[in-house]
Amino acid sequence: MKEGLRFLPMDPTHTTLLECRQAIAGRQISAVEATQAYLQRIARIDPKFSCFVETYPQRAMEQAAQVDAGKVRGPLAGVPLAIKDVLCTDYGRTTCGSHMLENFRAPYTATAVRKLEEAGAVILGKTNMDEFAMGSSTENSAHFITRNPWDPSRVPGGSSGGSAAAMGADLCAGALGTDTGGSIRQPAAYCGVVGLKPTYGRISRWGLVAFASSLDQIGPFTRTVTDAALLLGVMAGHDPLDSTSANAPVPDYLAGLAQPGNGQPLRIGLAKQYLSDQNDPQVNQAVAEAMEVFRKLGATAVEVDMPHTEYGIPTYYLVATAEASSNLARYDGVHYGHRTNEAEDLVDLYCRSRAEGFGPEVKRRIMLGTYALSSGYYDAYYLRALKVRRLIKGDFDRAFAQCDVLLCPTTTGPAFKIGDKIDDPLAMYMNDVYTVNVNLAGLPAVSLPGGFAQVGQTRLPVGIQLIGPAFGEETLLRIAHLFQQHTLFHQARPAAVV
Repeated sequence: MKEGLRFLPMDPTHTTLLECRQAIAGRQISAVEATQAYLQRIARIDPKFSCFVETYPQRAMEQAAQVDAGKVRGPLAGVPLAIKDVLCTDYGRTTCGSHMLENFRAPYTATAVRKLEEAGAVILGKTNMDEFAMGSSTENSAHFITRNPWDPSRVPGGSSGGSAAAMGADLCAGALGTDTGGSIRQPAAYCGVVGLKPTYGRISRWGLVAFASSLDQIGPFTRTVTDAALLLGVMAGHDPLDSTSANAPVPDYLAGLAQPGNGQPLRIGLAKQYLSDQNDPQVNQAVAEAMEVFRKLGATAVEVDMPHTEYGIPTYYLVATAEASSNLARYDGVHYGHRTNEAEDLVDLYCRSRAEGFGPEVKRRIMLGTYALSSGYYDAYYLRALKVRRLIKGDFDRAFAQCDVLLCPTTTGPAFKIGDKIDDPLAMYMNDVYTVNVNLAGLPAVSLPGGFAQVGQTRLPVGIQLIGPAFGEETLLRIAHLFQQHTLFHQARPAAVV
């Protein structure tokens, strides 16, 4: 056993999601016992890491009791989950990590959450996040900073850092996050768990408080690819409430993990643009070792060219901020959300309410987006960004004509120290260099635990990323599952949370 890692025996809070479901179904443990075990663990451990904004112990225990009484059935019956605080529920608050919505109570429940509950899931609580999902470290939350369970002095990633850290600390059997430019995959890599960003439109966005509507997508954090396949299967599907949700058949993702391929050797695409010398060498090494695992399983490596990769960050930060400027215009101190108490007139009401309600990163992005959309600059910035977005999509189209999936790093390095980049927005934005293009192209991708990096005396998780073609989750998950069947990285736990 390597220093800093522990491999734990099974107990109610150290099972995988599928094992938890099977134990409850087989009456090895009751749903109430499983839920109580997680709530007790949250009470004991979460103060160290600040993953949860709020929990719902009474409601969760009532949900679990309904499962034990046989009144609720389904593929997730009794399984305790956590959800990101950007998803509306008709219970509790939905704050989006912002003072603007610190007392907001939604009148409805997001479709993705409703589907989980209809499948029998028990919702433990809501997790912390960067304000309005804008950030890569969960340092931008109006509530508090969430800490990485592998090293509390480091960030868990963002914007879904609370969900990733909760998963990494075994405070839930699974969790939901959202991914606009890497906000599931990057924190998954930092916290040593699986993070899946589905194809745009595969899961309904109804009830998700919007950051950038053409980029946002809901997805799961889990311990294994098997668990991610189970959650995706429950949430996926067309929703008449969301005009952007795809009206396409939903495969049985769980069953698909065991299906053979097309009889041809796997083709794993490798792009030189994703293996930059700017990466931590231990990240590039993890990708190389992952490719070696696939080679031993009969896969072939295919070199592909992604020439527009370098334009991903500027394109993303024009498209995303422009959409954020539009989406966040509704928070004006009149309809709902924070309202100042000191306004002299209507214009002053708008100005003061927004100045008091939004944090600095949200203000920065609103101003960038408003500028990009303004008269005289729309063609030069926003319209040009849309054209480059199409070129980036073309890179992926050509790559997938040659390979089944792309293999690359999730991040340029392991988790950084809290405070290291918060005052340098450009350095912070570069954390997403290998994730934003996936969102611009609307593709599915998954981050997997792929090894460890030694940083001083600390061992930190490193994530590898697999990217698939649109609506290719079945193949993507099968290949990711194959990797986990032949590695043990996903079984490691941070010693600090045992």
